Amino acid sequence: MKRRSLGELTAIIIAVLFVLLMLVVPLISVLTNALSKGLDFFVKAISTSHVISALGLTIGTMIVTVLITGVFGVGAAYCIGKFQFKGKSILTTLIDIPFTVSPVIAGLALIMTFGRMGWLHPYIEAINNYFNLDIRIVFAVPGVILATVFVTFPFIYREIIPVLFSQGKDEEEAAAMMGASGWTIFRRITFPAIK
Repeated sequence: MKRRSLGELTAIIIAVLFVLLMLVVPLISVLTNALSKGLDFFVKAISTSHVISALGLTIGTMIVTVLITGVFGVGAAYCIGKFQFKGKSILTTLIDIPFTVSPVIAGLALIMTFGRMGWLHPYIEAINNYFNLDIRIVFAVPGVILATVFVTFPFIYREIIPVLFSQGKDEEEAAAMMGASGWTIFRRITFPAIK
């Protein structure tokens, strides 16, 4: 067995301590506090209508977000991974913005766009008044979905891009030369590799 240097041991110890302090200890604290009054109290607390509603919102948001990010993430990764076009680097930069922007700033941007003082609010109100609707984005389910999509979209894209690059274009070009349509090539060659 290879002996580790002092630097390697120090780095490993720091990493383990960081994980313990930032993940394990808070998780244990939450579980301890949640179960401090007994399991029956915990079950009653999570059975309230507010908790069930919050869980329903979470699950619904997750399903809609997975569908949106799946479709658009695969589409964006496919375009960037398989085609050369002007603005490709701008598109990849825009997709990576959630990695560089704080979630607090992203939330502020959503409020400044869709909130009561946002620049789209007059248009949303005009639609509401014309069609007698009550469309709300911020502090409503659409805002939750938008924020979740904003944060998770780059992860889908980042997982698919390496697969597309490693797959290459040989099979797709061969299928195109044999007369396959673009949709057939995507459905039969590209998408199975992405799955």
